[in-house]
Amino acid sequence: MNKIDLVKVVADKTGLTQKEVTTVVDEMLNTVVADLAKGNEVALAGFGKFVVKTRAARESINPRTKEVIKVPACRAVAYKPSKAIKEAVNK
Repeated sequence: MNKIDLVKVVADKTGLTQKEVTTVVDEMLNTVVADLAKGNEVALAGFGKFVVKTRAARESINPRTKEVIKVPACRAVAYKPSKAIKEAVNK
C-alpha cells in the first residue's frame, strides 16, 4: 500500500474527500518528520514507536576493491511495532 492507496481507503471509510484526507496525512507525516529531526521519539498508541538512533563512525571495506572506507557517524530512524501489530502480523 502506498500513500495514494491509504488516502483512498481512509476517504472511503470516513466519508471525507480524498483532498481532505491527503491534507491530514501530509500534516501528520510532516509533524512526525519534524519531531524526529529534533531528535524526539514519536509514539503512536496501537501502532508503534519511532526513535532516532545515533550510529558511530566506523571503518568498512569495499567488497569490490577491498579498499578500507571510513563511514561517518550519522543518525537513523528506527521503528518498533506495538504488541498489537506484532500479534496481527503473526496470526
